[in-house]
Amino acid sequence: MTKDDSYRAVMDRRNEIMKKAIGMDYSSFEISPLSFDYEALMSSTGYSLEDCIRIQHDAGVGNSPLLELKNLTNAARLVAGGRKGARIFIKDEASNPSGSFKDRRAAISVHHAKKLGYKGVVAATSGNYGAAVASQAAMKNLKCIVLQECFDSKGVGQPEILEKQRKCESLGAEVIQLSVGPELFHTFLLILEETGYFNASLYSAFGIAGIETLGYEIAEETLRRFGKHPEAVVITHAGGGNLTGTARGLLKGGAAETKVIGASVDLSGLHMASDTDFNRKSFTTGHTGFGVPFASYPDRSDVPRSAARALRYMDRYLTVRQGEVFYMTEALAQLEGLERGPAGNTSLAAAFALSMEMDRDEIIVVQETEYTGAGKHHLAQLSFARQHGIEISIGDPATEVPGRSIVLPSSPELIRPVEIDMLKLRRSLAGNLLNLRQVKSVDQRDIRFLLDETRLDLKEVIGILDDNGVVHP
Repeated sequence: MTKDDSYRAVMDRRNEIMKKAIGMDYSSFEISPLSFDYEALMSSTGYSLEDCIRIQHDAGVGNSPLLELKNLTNAARLVAGGRKGARIFIKDEASNPSGSFKDRRAAISVHHAKKLGYKGVVAATSGNYGAAVASQAAMKNLKCIVLQECFDSKGVGQPEILEKQRKCESLGAEVIQLSVGPELFHTFLLILEETGYFNASLYSAFGIAGIETLGYEIAEETLRRFGKHPEAVVITHAGGGNLTGTARGLLKGGAAETKVIGASVDLSGLHMASDTDFNRKSFTTGHTGFGVPFASYPDRSDVPRSAARALRYMDRYLTVRQGEVFYMTEALAQLEGLERGPAGNTSLAAAFALSMEMDRDEIIVVQETEYTGAGKHHLAQLSFARQHGIEISIGDPATEVPGRSIVLPSSPELIRPVEIDMLKLRRSLAGNLLNLRQVKSVDQRDIRFLLDETRLDLKEVIGILDDNGVVHP
């Protein structure tokens, strides 16, 4: 009998495919249609923080330098005046084997795949994570397949993604490039089913546990060097795993008072699954097209329950504009001698503005950097934007319109992040969980789950249940 590989048939057996591909029965964590035991899911990896540190050390991952950006700090102080201008530090994750913090995620997943006897690993990603998985798989003598959403319908690919393709292939991966749309996940499931390879998901507990070491290192080193934890850690936010893992690591390092601040590039108005919008953005990750949807409903990922649950940990959420990030990319290179890729500079742009609000004796840590390359370089991105009719100018970034213009700030004081309404986002998460999981009634355990997921108070949660017609105790 011929196996039905149609989109609907594959979606109908996705849970069976995922169970085989990750060696984990997600149904064992389910409490109700709404809630699941999140901490049990995280503990199910079987790896303690110390185990993750050891695994990463053996793979040449972690212990990245924490660098003080003295010249950028001085620039912030000149602009802010008075006693403002917090010290800006950056965790230089470009020192990892494949050049980004995602080596931490990949190291645990690939180690586990090898331990369980899988012959290869598969990752669906625009690129940085694919390179990390490819690097770790090469060390463990495993096969690696990377799926990229790369082209629009005209066959035009973004230079950043094409650079990441080169990186993945140079590290031994087979790269399958697809056009934008629903075929990515369908193809991903088919490859997992056909190969029997391990799903090295960005959203598994293994991937999130791997990033906990990053937050822990920040907490440990700042306490050792300065006698205190940082007042703020700024984290580029996309699918939520980066922020979730770092925040959990900070807590394990005792930094409970440190503010966890997410930062995304504002690409509002551009639809991430739109063929026409695909090449009208200059950032393939770390933007609102991922950051807002994944924060407001984490389980849209490639596993039944995502371990990346940002609103459990995020204290503030800021958006910056494309021009501001490009400006800070140039500033980092010319003032600090560090040429780094786009994603970490998203949080750096937010951190620069935050520094001007905070006192001089306070510390901000930008949680990661990544390598850069020909296609990822900001000049390549600006050239590509101009070729697609995007107007490039210098002025006030507040006038920038995603998909139509990129405005580089004429002076650094014009870098002004916009605050996302966290209460609105938390309410949206609660409503999505209830509606998308078709919840009609809840018990006390479900209410506790909503309180943990959203960090809303009980009155707010009860109000949302009433508004959605959900029966509750």
